[in-house]
Amino acid sequence: MDYLLISAASGMNARMESLDILANNMANTSTVAYKADREFNNLYKAQFPYVQSQWTDYSQGNLTLSGNPLDLGLAGPGFFALNTPTGIVYTRNGTFQISKSNQLQSAEGYTLRNTRDQGKPIAVDPAQAIDIDKDGVVSQGGQEVGQIEVDTIDNPQSSLKKLGTSYFALTGTSVPKLVDVTDVRQGMLEQSNVPASDQAVRLVSIMRQFEMLQRAMRVGTEMDTQAIQEVAKVS
Repeated sequence: MDYLLISAASGMNARMESLDILANNMANTSTVAYKADREFNNLYKAQFPYVQSQWTDYSQGNLTLSGNPLDLGLAGPGFFALNTPTGIVYTRNGTFQISKSNQLQSAEGYTLRNTRDQGKPIAVDPAQAIDIDKDGVVSQGGQEVGQIEVDTIDNPQSSLKKLGTSYFALTGTSVPKLVDVTDVRQGMLEQSNVPASDQAVRLVSIMRQFEMLQRAMRVGTEMDTQAIQEVAKVS
């Protein structure tokens, strides 16, 4: 067994996995509320490197003004809870709109849940201005019409899985709880938490590591070829 070639090949495979994760992050640097994926590197017992697991960075991105009263940002932990045909999903992407049936929904048609009406959609009058306070209470004409559900989820790394670029589904046993320390900011959106400059530096580093491993494989192959040739010369 040629441990040099096996180790180099394993390292190249790990770098390819890292490149896939990095490329996806870089493609979503401008995606609203996108959460970056990271990898956890480990070693086999034989000391060959590999990507053991992938995890999601749930840290908050910067909040920026959008000027749209239907755009919402979360200052603090938690997720907007939305109804879909297949169940509840969670997101920090607060790009919302009014549906044809006059309900607050996402661009995909998922409706915001009303904590004051057992999670049913929040109905609004599109002809009136919409005010949303820091607690997620939706008002029109001085009258409250509902409250947006914002949930926290314990151990999101093990309890959530990504659905596309900005939605998450509950997969573990954690029970969502209504958040009480997070402010809803009307007219603001959370940006991606991918640090573009850091990703560029990481890309260069990974490419250099890949090139070094390629050289190691060439050296190992040349050494094996030379050893075979030397053995063949023995009479």
